[in-house]
Amino acid sequence: MTDQKITPCLWFDFKAEEAVAHYLAIFKSGRIVSTTRYGEAGPGPAGAVMTILFEIEGQRFLALNGGPHFTFTPAISLIVDCATQAEVDELWDRLGEGGAPGQCGWLTDKFGVSWQIVPSLIPRIIESGDAAGIQRVMRAVMPMSKLDIGKLQQAFDSH
Repeated sequence: MTDQKITPCLWFDFKAEEAVAHYLAIFKSGRIVSTTRYGEAGPGPAGAVMTILFEIEGQRFLALNGGPHFTFTPAISLIVDCATQAEVDELWDRLGEGGAPGQCGWLTDKFGVSWQIVPSLIPRIIESGDAAGIQRVMRAVMPMSKLDIGKLQQAFDSH
């Protein structure tokens, strides 16, 4: 078992296996924990994957092959903390393949899941208490799609 009390469930239109394989190929740490299959009672085809419990970077998720009834919206997003620009660039490029870039570090992947690719610098700046510096950084973030750590640090440091 895990100490994680809440596990997000991601509902896919019978693309759970493809999505999990995609995420596991992108993140450095990940694994499939378990897989369940539909039985004769359905509602999916007997023997087809119903759920995949998987873990990326220590966070567990449940991927559900639920069909076309529900889709993702940006109202729920997954935030990824990135220590370096190289990590921001890699995750932005790989998660964004076949998806759509958004504003302020947000993107939607090819499965419709919304992600926020956020440099670790952002929370450190927000927690700094430097109101003027925070405002400069927020003005720099707003027009950006993929976030640029160098430009954000420059905005924070400028007076």
